[in-house]
Formats: sequence, structure tokens, C-alpha cells
Amino acid sequence: MIYKRIILKLSGEALQGEKEYGIDPLVLKGIVDEITDVQSIGVQIGVVVGGGNIFRGLRYEEYGINRVVADYMGMIATLINSLALCQAIKAKGFKAKVISPINIKGLTEAFSTELEDRIQREILIFACGTGNPFFTTDTAAVLRALEMKADVFIKGTKVDGVYSSDPIKDPYARFFEKVNYETFLKERFAVLDLTAVSLAMTYNLPIVVFNIKKKGNLRRLIEGEKIGTIIKGGE
Repeated sequence: MIYKRIILKLSGEALQGEKEYGIDPLVLKGIVDEITDVQSIGVQIGVVVGGGNIFRGLRYEEYGINRVVADYMGMIATLINSLALCQAIKAKGFKAKVISPINIKGLTEAFSTELEDRIQREILIFACGTGNPFFTTDTAAVLRALEMKADVFIKGTKVDGVYSSDPIKDPYARFFEKVNYETFLKERFAVLDLTAVSLAMTYNLPIVVFNIKKKGNLRRLIEGEKIGTIIKGGE
């Protein structure tokens, strides 16, 4: 096992499956199986979930919604996903809690410095991003990884890692097994928010991008198999 404490980032679309909107129960169960599997072998895990399966603020102006309000709406969407994930984990008999900078009494807990001890005993799900507009959930995930002193930030996607272009649209897209921070920022690869990568680079936090849809991928990655793309300093 090469990583003992991780922060896993899931897009809202990862919960959507083939549905046009919302959460696919079978997909949710599959992701929970992956998360609880690695926790059962001793991995300490925190999860950050996006909200794009419920609300995306990219076209907010068309609806007369200003950017700040749209971002808060997106945060609430992440909270819905986080609550669903938390309940599904508990249904399997594992301990989990939703942590949110936008606290809802009875459903979530506020962030505190004591959480670094809690992550040793239960799965923590971090909702509502950073709690501030203009920041993505990718950036929130890196922030939580640093706060929790995680060994790595892992992003689960629907593709196998970092490519030169979208492999779904471009059959000639080149796959990268390794990318350094500087190259990622220079090439502006779309799989991760650039602010998130810049923050990770500042504190030398390694990032792995992998395909969450392939069963067992997360555990194989944790155990040291070459899965996905690793982004870090050096060559």
C-alpha cells in the first residue's frame, strides 16, 4: 500500500451514470463499494464530490442568475450528492460524516482542526467546496488534502488519466503516464482546474487522475499498480 491517507475527488457526473440528470443508484453503489473496499484495508479516506449532475452554473447568465448565486447553487448541489454518498456508505455498515463550510444542523458538521484525527476512524465527505464562490471543487479537494495532510489527491474521472486532448472525441489523443506540474499548467489540460494544480505544486502534493468507472481501479492504484496519470514535480 503506497498511500495511507487520500482525498478522492468525484465529479457529480460520476454519480449520474447514463442518466441525463441526478444520481444513478447502481452507480452510487459501485462507487461506495470502491471507497469502502480501500477503507477496509486500512486506507484513511476523505471524499470531495462535485455537483454537475444536479446544477452547472456555466450558463447562469442566460437565466438571470449572477455568478456568485450560481456558485452557491452549485455548492448546494454538491451537498445533495454528499448526503447521498454518506447514507449509502452507512448502509454498508461503515462510519461516514458530511463536513461542510455551509453547515446544516442535523445533517452536516462544520470543518475543524479535529478532523485530522476523525479521518483515521471514519470516511469524511467534504461538501460545498471551499464555501466561497469562484473556486472549483477541484481546488477544494486540494485544499482538504493539504488540511488533512493526505499523501495524495486522487481524481476519479470517466477516462484513464491525462491526455493531450479529449480521448472521447479525439482517437489520436496521447496518454501521459506522468506529467509534472509545470507542463500541466503550460499545456492547460482540461481534466483538472489549473488553480488546483497550482496549489498542489506550491505544497508538492502529488495528484493522480484515473478512471473511477473501472471496478477495482482505486484499490489497485492504492496498492501501487500503475493506474492513471501521476502529476508531481520533477521530470
